[in-house]
Amino acid sequence: MEATTLDILAFGAHPDDVEIGMAGTIAKYVKKGKSVGVCDLTKAELSSNGTVEIRQQEAKEAAAILGIAKRILLDLPDRGIDLQKEYIDKVVHVIRTYKPKVVFIPYFEDRHPDHGNCARLVEEAIFSSKIKKYVDKDGLAPHKVTSVYFYMINGFHTPDFVIDISDTIEDKIKSLKAYKSQFTKEDGAVDTPLVNNYIENVRNREQLFGQGSGVKFAEGFKTKHPIIISYDLLGD
Repeated sequence: MEATTLDILAFGAHPDDVEIGMAGTIAKYVKKGKSVGVCDLTKAELSSNGTVEIRQQEAKEAAAILGIAKRILLDLPDRGIDLQKEYIDKVVHVIRTYKPKVVFIPYFEDRHPDHGNCARLVEEAIFSSKIKKYVDKDGLAPHKVTSVYFYMINGFHTPDFVIDISDTIEDKIKSLKAYKSQFTKEDGAVDTPLVNNYIENVRNREQLFGQGSGVKFAEGFKTKHPIIISYDLLGD
């Protein structure tokens, strides 16, 4: 289905960024009946493996596996993400179009500069999106995002909170395996050391986050603001 509004919108610099960081959380909320979208800022045209066409098809397959309601491509230049107004305007337009309650973006500390630049660009757009006098190209009304959280791609940082994905870890692994050009050898085999090394490293990270929280698997997130706990800590 195609959503006109989204409960959750996750931004990534490249196709597969969001899946690496939070595919289990996406699957979890989709199964709860929430609408989740993904916005890829670039086509990853400078990627060492695969072609733009192949990666786009893989992104569609991963989206279908997770039940993503809307996958958006902004077609910004790979390795050219910066804070120019043209790019901020494009992200503002996405936010005002889909009116997400919660936005996820990559955590700033990552070995790939595009991931941190993605976070900075989207943060700027989130702020601009709520300003009444910030003009959208189609005259869309301002929208204020309720919460912004950061997912991890290549990093292993102490999370500010985790989300239990014990029931959706296999959905996450399936979505990663959809990116055959990135996580397999050129022969296309799906059970190779390259697959096992990368995907198993991701699985192991989520297992460690889970063990630290008393569950089997969890995805870790960072936040700039305290999280309000809406239930009684004593269970009364």
